[in-house]
Amino acid sequence: MMDLDIPERLIPIRGKIDKFVREKVDPLTQEYYDEINVGDRWSFTDRQNEIMDGLKDEAREAGLWNFFLPASQGGAGVSNLEYAHLAEVMARNPIASEVFNCAAPDTGNMEVLERYGSEAQKKEWLEPLLDGKIRSAFAMTEPQVASSDATNICTSAVLEGDEWVINGEKHYISGAGDARCKVMITMVITNPDAPKHLRQSQILVPIDTAGVDVLRPMFVFGKDDAPHGHMHIKFTDVRVPKDNILLGEGRGFEISQGRLGPGRIHHCMRSIGVAERALELLCRRSLSRTAFGKPLAELGGNYDIIADARIEIDMCRLSVLKAAYMMDTIGNKEARKYISAIKVAVPNMTLKVIDQAIQMHGALGVSQDTPLAAMWTGQRTLRLADGPDEVHRRVIAREELKQYQ
Repeated sequence: MMDLDIPERLIPIRGKIDKFVREKVDPLTQEYYDEINVGDRWSFTDRQNEIMDGLKDEAREAGLWNFFLPASQGGAGVSNLEYAHLAEVMARNPIASEVFNCAAPDTGNMEVLERYGSEAQKKEWLEPLLDGKIRSAFAMTEPQVASSDATNICTSAVLEGDEWVINGEKHYISGAGDARCKVMITMVITNPDAPKHLRQSQILVPIDTAGVDVLRPMFVFGKDDAPHGHMHIKFTDVRVPKDNILLGEGRGFEISQGRLGPGRIHHCMRSIGVAERALELLCRRSLSRTAFGKPLAELGGNYDIIADARIEIDMCRLSVLKAAYMMDTIGNKEARKYISAIKVAVPNMTLKVIDQAIQMHGALGVSQDTPLAAMWTGQRTLRLADGPDEVHRRVIAREELKQYQ
């Protein structure tokens, strides 16, 4: 039987996370964001570091840390299904996932290092990531090609003696603007003459390596998203040791499929939390304001809007939990169609709920005085990140057609 409920042992943990977010993270979030405009937007102020490091220390001491990895690898030992219940609660606040060391892109990168990294690579990069001391990036998307097809990647890595020499460009590399970002997992072509899915490799590139040039932040809906950033990076004769390759030459596409599955479902888990937060704001606003002598909730079909939002959130949550269950039971690769389904459905649903919440707030909904505008742009971007809707629909359709061919 497919049991999608949260295990009894994790109910207190979920409660502790919720309480921690509401009592400790929420009160400091606006101050944390206000500090971005103090001095250099791409450097963390002393107060930002004080807020984030203090919250991380408290979370770690409370045992609320690294939920997504097995206990043997420094995590909390929860399954994908179990993690889904926890990630949703974290995502109701925009900085909470980082507080618990469960933020993208680090979660996906840590899974790659745990699953595919050598012992030396784990010691150099996984350990400080698990400790929350550094951050990381995943460098795949390129400006010259349609990167939704990973086989199009053209950044090259040529082996010269004991070093890989890397040349090319990447853009929209999320997290690479963060001053704490120390390493990028970089998708490259190492053998252009190999079969299509064996040409790519993934190589660890320290961001301070000579020849790595961060050209500019790529804007998202007119904002630079500092200090996290989505950067445009040029690699010019970048030399890294031969041993920086992950798993082996020609295994890059295989790794990306293993990484993007968990990465995609983590995004969807968080999006359910975002949708819940938007619905909460919508409901509170609808009851606190009156127009034409009635609460907003009783006007203009708003009961239907609220009911539909609840129905759609719950439907999408069940789909996310099912996808997580399938990953746990049949594996990431075999669960691909379930992952693709939620990657399409969940951001679109969340966008709809946020849009309705914005409408309920009127002009305030698109202002800086609510989180709704930032929530909307984040979810709209998610329809492109880790594969656009069209790619995932293609996966689903091809799987569906197989049974009739």
